[in-house]
Amino acid sequence: MPFVFIEPHAAEGDPLQAELALLDAAAQGSQVAQLWEAPVSLVVPRSYLRYPKFEAARDSFARRGCPVWQRMSGGGLVPQGPGILNLSLAYSVDGPPGALSEAVYLHLCEVVGGALRTLGVDTHWQAVDGSFCDGRFNLAWGPPGQAHKIAGTAQYWRRAPAAVQATDGQRHLVLAHAVLLVSADPAAITQRANAFEAEAGSGRHYDADKVVSVRQAMGVADEEGAALMERVLLALRASVAATLPPHA
Repeated sequence: MPFVFIEPHAAEGDPLQAELALLDAAAQGSQVAQLWEAPVSLVVPRSYLRYPKFEAARDSFARRGCPVWQRMSGGGLVPQGPGILNLSLAYSVDGPPGALSEAVYLHLCEVVGGALRTLGVDTHWQAVDGSFCDGRFNLAWGPPGQAHKIAGTAQYWRRAPAAVQATDGQRHLVLAHAVLLVSADPAAITQRANAFEAEAGSGRHYDADKVVSVRQAMGVADEEGAALMERVLLALRASVAATLPPHA
């Protein structure tokens, strides 16, 4: 069954609400995908609530036009804004998270990595120490020892409702999410991330030299952002259509 693309709602502010809508569609038996950009903002996992200065920092950034949203998946802080493209995939699997979580990550890396490969950007998955929201299944560009993060990945699992549950009770809904830096300036978004971490008192700090945009990797600095974004969107749509999810 192919993925069905759902167009993002232009008025949607909180990305958590959009993610819940995708999971609701997956609960009805659909495989859905969404490509979207967010306004200037930051997204953090719920674990950030433990920082005593988090709410004050969140209010401060909101007053400056940078809302800070919470997401369901784990990980760390992720900058959002123009030039940053998000891919969300939602579908059901028959099996527990522990058995299939790596397969979900590898599928997501294959989708995004395959799209980038058609644009002449070869990537692989690895952790990139010093990048924001670092994880084992980052997509990285460059030799392993000198790699730069170009995309981050995350996933969230929820047990399928009783009406569509499997006989063994192990049917789950999966939300797999990738954040791809297309034309955003790594220095600017890393500076924004560091400013929030400092204000929230988390003790975290990131290195802008550890991340790279598709624009930089392609060497097309003079290409307009809108044109490059359209090329990446088309490549991702084709890759989603051509890559089977773990359960298929």
